[in-house]
Amino acid sequence: MSAEARAPRLRGLYAITPEEPDTRKLLDKVAAAIAGGAAAVQYRAKKLSEETRLAQAKRLAGICRAAGVPLIVNDSAELARAAGADGIHLGRDDGEVAGARRLVGRGLVGVSCYDEIERVRAAAAAGADYVAIGSVFASSTKPGAVRAPLALLAEARRASGLPVVAIGGITAANAGEAIAAGADMVAVISAVFDALDVEASARAISGLFMRIQGESDVRAQPRAV
Repeated sequence: MSAEARAPRLRGLYAITPEEPDTRKLLDKVAAAIAGGAAAVQYRAKKLSEETRLAQAKRLAGICRAAGVPLIVNDSAELARAAGADGIHLGRDDGEVAGARRLVGRGLVGVSCYDEIERVRAAAAAGADYVAIGSVFASSTKPGAVRAPLALLAEARRASGLPVVAIGGITAANAGEAIAAGADMVAVISAVFDALDVEASARAISGLFMRIQGESDVRAQPRAV
């Protein structure tokens, strides 16, 4: 099955969860982000126990499924499969696309490509569903991250034919630059989840896609795993 068939319209706000041990607080924040227009949610938890991660991912999968928004798990295809998530996102050290595909089947497989266009081409050739480029701006989450020029967003789209996610230091103030440069999605952690009003912050970024790209509906409805 082609990437287009699995994810015909990956476009909009890609909300990446903060490290949050309080499951109720995490669920409330994600629900607010979805209410504000988040088109995809990535569960990212590096320091929590395996038991907590599985419990949180399962609960998030239910919330996202009810809203028609894909839940993508960072790093672990095993966790994505166990939680019933919609896909997996792979970083540099998280394994190969083929191995993740065996576990998630028709689910989404995304790949971080940093500032490397050859990695973009390799991900597309291996069967990835989308690629992520960044850090496009200075990032407080990863202050040492390599910076990727905004021009690389459109180049990655041309090189791969896949949806491109811009990541790194994105806020409501600069997200428009990434969208105008060719990003299909913008990945955000702090600017959404650290806000006093998560829903309003998500809506401010989501609304940029309608204004800049003339979209009337930024949400995607890919198939679940």
